Amino acid sequence: MKNRSELLFLYDIVDNNPNGDPLDSNKPRIDEETSINIVTDVRLKRTIRDYLHDYKNEEIFVIEKKDDKGKVQDGKGRASDFGKTKDEVSKNVLEKCIDVRLFGGTIPLNKDSVTFTGPVQFNMGRSLHKVILRRIRGTGAFASGADKSNKTFREEYILPYSLIGFYGIINEHAAQKTNLNENDVDELIEAIWNGTKNLISRSKVGQLPRLLLKINYKDENFHIGGLLNKVKLNKKVDDECIRSPKDYDLDLSVLAQYMEKNKEKIENIEYLIDNEFKLSNNNQIKELKDILIGVKVKKLNL
Repeated sequence: MKNRSELLFLYDIVDNNPNGDPLDSNKPRIDEETSINIVTDVRLKRTIRDYLHDYKNEEIFVIEKKDDKGKVQDGKGRASDFGKTKDEVSKNVLEKCIDVRLFGGTIPLNKDSVTFTGPVQFNMGRSLHKVILRRIRGTGAFASGADKSNKTFREEYILPYSLIGFYGIINEHAAQKTNLNENDVDELIEAIWNGTKNLISRSKVGQLPRLLLKINYKDENFHIGGLLNKVKLNKKVDDECIRSPKDYDLDLSVLAQYMEKNKEKIENIEYLIDNEFKLSNNNQIKELKDILIGVKVKKLNL
């Protein structure tokens, strides 16, 4: 990895829970002051890890493993899978585990620990609009106890709709410490998009990736920053009434201005847009190509 990159990723969810808070009845996380839906970076990293493990057969360090006795390993037990000494564990983990090369981590040992700063960092994901929380109650299939005739009740919380945005950065300097390479980054991009689409659990079914933008820089130690704050929704209905991409389009004009201003520092721009997702004027990618003369703007092939 020689160059720094920035990432902007948008996905949505319908009638479900993108990231429950276990300390609050597993409700979707919502900023009480702004009504903005929050999704932790840990949730996105879990999506990426699971895709890389299940679909790409990659070794993942932060994953549930059981020992010979059938008990879930702790951190020290997991580290012991890669050697006995500090140097041996460090070498083998970086060589074998793509998630540590991407995200870093602290590897606990018997008398010490090894910490790697991850080259790939994401902010907390946030919805681009206010959301509304719905509580759903229903009956279960079983009785509430032995010799009971009443069925149990269940309760869950969902969001009718949320368009969630993540901002990320790939730090070329930290990449040297974890031996992150271009192939790892290619797999990261694939996992962000396809991992989100293939996260088919009861609370995540219906998630769809909508837009992925990757800006690659040629100037050392430079990036625009805060990409998520430079896009906005042009809404056709009130925030709480949004139910699909038909209810808005995405405006990239401010971000385009920043890219045009710094185009001499940009190596290329890669993007992928879902067919149902609308940009304002339906033509902004073409406009980017027209504005950023001399900068390659190319579609990702996933």
